[in-house]
Amino acid sequence: MGGDVSGKMHYMQTLYTQLKVNNEYELCEVPDEDSKAAIEKELLAHRISYFLKFPKQSIFSRKKVLCTICVNESAIEEAEAIITQLCEEMGFQVRFLIKHSSAGDDLF
Repeated sequence: MGGDVSGKMHYMQTLYTQLKVNNEYELCEVPDEDSKAAIEKELLAHRISYFLKFPKQSIFSRKKVLCTICVNESAIEEAEAIITQLCEEMGFQVRFLIKHSSAGDDLF
């Protein structure tokens, strides 16, 4: 009986891991390590899940972007308010994007 339960559990895990849900949005571009660390700390303090996308660096690119912070669609408004307040207090310069992320395809 125990083997049968683990077999069903294994099937369920396989079924769910193959499911692709792409409801992540690129929230903002962060130019430096200090602002990235402060934003990460605030998002974690407010229990907002996020991931970082690091752009491919080019010698010819003038754009100074360390990474892009992506959040779940349900957390966009709260995360944007938190980051905006932090940037005002600390003088950080981030660029808000708020566009659907294509990173979901890269994660699986």
